[in-house]
Amino acid sequence: MTLAGSLAHLREFEGGPDWLESLPDLVDRCVERWELTLETPYSDGHVALVVPARTPSGEQVVLKVQFPHRESETEALALHAWDGNGAVRLIDEAPDHHALLLERCEPGDHLATRDGEYAIGVIIDILPRLWVPAIAGIGSLAAEASRWVSNLPGTWEQAGRPFERRLLDAAVETLTGLAASSDEHVILNQDLHGDNVLAARREPWLVIDPKPLIGEREFGLSPVIRAYELGHSRRDVLYRLDRITDGLGLDRERARLWAFGQAIAWGFEAGKVIPNHVETARWLLEAG
Repeated sequence: MTLAGSLAHLREFEGGPDWLESLPDLVDRCVERWELTLETPYSDGHVALVVPARTPSGEQVVLKVQFPHRESETEALALHAWDGNGAVRLIDEAPDHHALLLERCEPGDHLATRDGEYAIGVIIDILPRLWVPAIAGIGSLAAEASRWVSNLPGTWEQAGRPFERRLLDAAVETLTGLAASSDEHVILNQDLHGDNVLAARREPWLVIDPKPLIGEREFGLSPVIRAYELGHSRRDVLYRLDRITDGLGLDRERARLWAFGQAIAWGFEAGKVIPNHVETARWLLEAG
């Protein structure tokens, strides 16, 4: 089996080269464990090898072998808590191999390929179903925000100060205040966007690839508000903010601030800035 080329960038991450070298062996162990027949790997997995497969009974499943990473290490806990309600079902897991056996979504089209207005409606329907009570083992939003606050100044410096200092300072101040005043405790997905919702048969659309946190609902809108695949302009971003907060009866100001803070916190990759995230952050900050 040829491994997906989209994983090559992991060589730039700590532990990435060793994990990539071990990956064929991990896959072989998973195949043996679940008696799988593998098909051609999906080409769009960036932090995990994702392979459609069949069980001995012919059931269509997906094998996901994850690159060990803090943000995704509790994916199985969230999927278990959701139990297929709006999200892909977890069939089994092999924690020692960072591997999940998942329900397969067919036909598997990405929600991002649909009209933006339609996509937002789908997400408004799904989000409340994911906001189930907190369970043990998933990290808190407050702790994650505090980690962002600690890391952001150094990350900004290392990236060559790629945007104005006032934006960085505003993000640090905003995240500090939000973390101190957040007191709700439901399961959130900090990476829910149009490319992580797939067309399926059991339900029309199912969430995949969650990065779970425990915290307040308003933060749960952040990845959707900044989802540039659903339209990337000031008008698009603020429309998503207004429509989703109104549709779900949530606090617009806290949702705006969380989306601004996460846009900056997630605005770097492999030491480089992500321009779309910074543009989104500016629009959100100016909308206050």
